[in-house]
Amino acid sequence: MTAFPYTIQNRDLILDNPSGQYVLRVRDLAQEDKPRERLVKDGPAALSSNELLAVLLVTGTTKEGILQMTSRIIAEYGEKSIFARTDAKTLSSDLDIPLTKAAQIVVAGELGRRFYQRSGSGAIIRAAADVFAYVADMRSLTKEHMRGIYLNTHYQVVHDEVISIGTVDANIVHPREVFKPALQYSAAGVVLVHNHPSGVVTPSAMDLVITSQLKEAGRIFGIDLIDHVIVTADGFSSIIAG
Repeated sequence: MTAFPYTIQNRDLILDNPSGQYVLRVRDLAQEDKPRERLVKDGPAALSSNELLAVLLVTGTTKEGILQMTSRIIAEYGEKSIFARTDAKTLSSDLDIPLTKAAQIVVAGELGRRFYQRSGSGAIIRAAADVFAYVADMRSLTKEHMRGIYLNTHYQVVHDEVISIGTVDANIVHPREVFKPALQYSAAGVVLVHNHPSGVVTPSAMDLVITSQLKEAGRIFGIDLIDHVIVTADGFSSIIAG
């Protein structure tokens, strides 16, 4: 088979033939451009998130090369959102990847959280502006994500988890899914955040309903729903703090 020529721009792979009929494989790259070889030679900081994920997952599928797969995953779901997932089966379905690869991502995320928490260096979130900075990877996502950021009594992040992907609906966002991680990680409060791919930062009527329901559920659980923040590429709004 004759490989289509490619170029590398900002470490992203660009096929000169955009038909999508050819699956670009790592073996098609020059030796010095292969992610694992670059990791060994230059260290992890020299690699893009796409490349690091490619090293982790090793191989692609018959329909999608590993570099195409990781580029798609990062573009559609964001870096933090992916590694915040804890359910391999759901992740496999959402990302359209094999269960074994979803499990690898979940394991990597869990290891990172454990090491991060032991270091005691969790981010501090005291205002909606802090949330906006913390979830920078969510701003340009093409799908709506609901995320829970779990804080201790010092407003330090102790856990961060994607709760749902897709249109935010009161029938989908169940209080159990929101507050279970808070109990698991002994969080004092939770900040909900979700993106509006439309770019409209104003909360919808459904956003307000969900916030009200979860605020009441938090009161019952004894866990404060500190805020619910809407983010877009250009800004944010706070439903509770205003």
